[in-house]
Amino acid sequence: ILCGGLGKRLFPLTKVTNKHLLPIYDRPMVFIPIMKMVEAGIKEIMLVTGGQYAGDFLRIIGNGKFLGIKKLHYTYQEGEKGIADALSLAEDFADNKPLLVILGDNIFEDSLLNYINTYKDGAMLFLKEVKDANRFGVAFIKDKKITKIVEKPRTPETNLAVTGIYIYDSQVFDFIKKLSPSERGELEITDVNNMYININKMSYRILKGWWTDAGTISSYNKAIKLFKQKVQNEE
Repeated sequence: ILCGGLGKRLFPLTKVTNKHLLPIYDRPMVFIPIMKMVEAGIKEIMLVTGGQYAGDFLRIIGNGKFLGIKKLHYTYQEGEKGIADALSLAEDFADNKPLLVILGDNIFEDSLLNYINTYKDGAMLFLKEVKDANRFGVAFIKDKKITKIVEKPRTPETNLAVTGIYIYDSQVFDFIKKLSPSERGELEITDVNNMYININKMSYRILKGWWTDAGTISSYNKAIKLFKQKVQNEE
């Protein structure tokens, strides 16, 4: 679970804490991807964080036993170097096995268990139709295959956003090592995904239930409303 970054688009809320520790209705944001991993049968989790509030994760989550985690690892990302850089810190943790990756600000309805059970090799992306696709990486699909992903296009040709949920095999770390920083000075996960597409090792699933990120004030508020409704429906 990747929980780095400064959350600048959520200032001033993130001047006093990490974005992923802000509340989503009745719990810290990071509890939700943890819950989704545990629900999917993931027994061992690594949390990648950074910035000056990294220690707050340990105070809130501890060893994670109360959330159903069997084994919890922490690692620290120095600086703002992008999603792919954060993922690279999990290479030893992955131990040459496939791993499920969730960005810590992704709030969604679907269980991932059935999707995971269909995974074979390479990379698997999770897509969702959205109205504001220009905020995300956008997937182009032809003959039921992703042909390319374009990061934050001004005028998206499709509305299929690449969510912050991925499954990768161990080759992902080799791809990350080949990356050069983008204009933003970051190692881009879109570049990694396009490498998988180029070797025909990319599959995808389209999420059926609701999904949102929580990276902007409007999407953060949307996440709270959606998750609140989910909790109340379960009560």
